Amino acid sequence: MAISSSSDYPVLCASFNQDNSCFAIGTKDGFKLFDARTGRLRYERVIGAFSIVEMLFSTSLIAIVGAGEQPALSPRRLCLFNFITGSALRELNFLTTILAVRMNRRRLIIVLQEKTYIYDVNSLDILDTIDTAPNNKGLCAFSPNSEACYLALPASMTQGSVLVYNTMELQSLCQIDAHRSPLAAVVFSSNGIYLATASEQGTIIRVHLVSQATKSYSIRRGSYPSTIYSLSFAPSADLPDILVATSFSGSLHAFCIGPIIEQREMRPKKLLCSMIPEPINDAFDSSYHHVIHNAAPVGVKSHVTISSTNKVQSTPLDSTIQSNVYIITNNGHFYDYALRFTSSNELSWSLEREFNLIDTILDLN
Repeated sequence: MAISSSSDYPVLCASFNQDNSCFAIGTKDGFKLFDARTGRLRYERVIGAFSIVEMLFSTSLIAIVGAGEQPALSPRRLCLFNFITGSALRELNFLTTILAVRMNRRRLIIVLQEKTYIYDVNSLDILDTIDTAPNNKGLCAFSPNSEACYLALPASMTQGSVLVYNTMELQSLCQIDAHRSPLAAVVFSSNGIYLATASEQGTIIRVHLVSQATKSYSIRRGSYPSTIYSLSFAPSADLPDILVATSFSGSLHAFCIGPIIEQREMRPKKLLCSMIPEPINDAFDSSYHHVIHNAAPVGVKSHVTISSTNKVQSTPLDSTIQSNVYIITNNGHFYDYALRFTSSNELSWSLEREFNLIDTILDLN
């Protein structure tokens, strides 16, 4: 089957905000902001193509970067924009193309091919510049947590090494040699304690305890290579219960990791800044891996997140973890899957919503 290139699809970029309550897409015509829980289109601006649209939680502040199809929408210019007032608050210009932008309440991160800039998000003072290994895809992960305010960047073009940087103390925290092949996806848990990584092979996903870089666990996604498009941990103040992944195959992979992490006593006691000197220590039981086939179109880039996780206690010995998983695809579709894990590790799921993002119009009522 012939697979179209990503440039053939209407969605040029997609991102969820830090608490997964909203999401944004950039298209060849402009950008749109949605409420993820209701599917309501909150804002639309039709002025040209955008390659980056990032929201700051549920505030009116967004960061946007043009796709360069018009002179006014340079891919080297970041605009901080208030979508309530419709006004540009500040512009930052760079010598090369901006490949990624991340924000939380304390820091603004701007990723170029060989440099990453760290700004104070309130004053927009530049705090640090990191020289990086060539990062052509703008791959990065940034913790939404203002305390564990960590940034992860590829440390090598040829291997799956990750540099973890403390953006509050402005110093390197550790380097994790996660995979033999170059990285394809990285994500922090919402509390910044865990980091999940996948390589270009896509057969193994690894979960790392950031404060103890020598503690890592591997999950087998499959025996054949498949590009991992996106990873997401369930929101958690303590131990994440679930990790999900989407890939080229169109499958949604769900890993129930909370019980295993808890059993292995991976809670950190103090921060350890160290190089990881050894390979993976343990592997997750494959029975904790569930697959939903055809969750998204094959070969179409997808973006996944877990919006919420609730634990329902039916009896003292029986409980169910319920989660909603959102998927955005570059061909312009949104999917909302409800997942239910029982205490005996059985999974049931249902497709709750599906709609076309491109055809959704603004409700002015």
